[in-house]
Amino acid sequence: MIRPARPEDLPRLQEVERAAGEAFRSLGMDAVADDEPPALETLAGYLGRSWVAVEGGRVAGYLLLDVVDGHGHVEQVSVDPAHARRGIGRALLDVAGAQHRTLTLTTFADVPWNAPYYRRLGFRDLPDPGPGLRELRRREAEHGLDAWPRVCLVRHLP
Repeated sequence: MIRPARPEDLPRLQEVERAAGEAFRSLGMDAVADDEPPALETLAGYLGRSWVAVEGGRVAGYLLLDVVDGHGHVEQVSVDPAHARRGIGRALLDVAGAQHRTLTLTTFADVPWNAPYYRRLGFRDLPDPGPGLRELRRREAEHGLDAWPRVCLVRHLP
């Protein structure tokens, strides 16, 4: 079941983020795995534009949505590894796509569950990102994420 995130979900979103981040260790990306999830106050700012997937009465995944350059922008989508490979990420992206016909996101180019996964879901490289995405990428680089190749992707729905 997908539903809007609620205030009481926010601590669980942090848990999901930490659990999902652990997979990066297998690729030698410990800095990504060690990165702290967003603060509760930051997550609270996404209420009204965030969704959770619930399985067995527990939040299994979530998506945070911004608007960047006039398009829906997936700020974060994470799924607890205990609930992986069940279509949760796809379902969350579909909900976001129902809100905005065009979705953008930034992600790691070579991580199998990042850019290759999103391309299978219809996202394509965005060779000329707008000013908002360029600024977002600048902040990601400042945060150290450019230690690994990153890309901007876009998906247009009919």
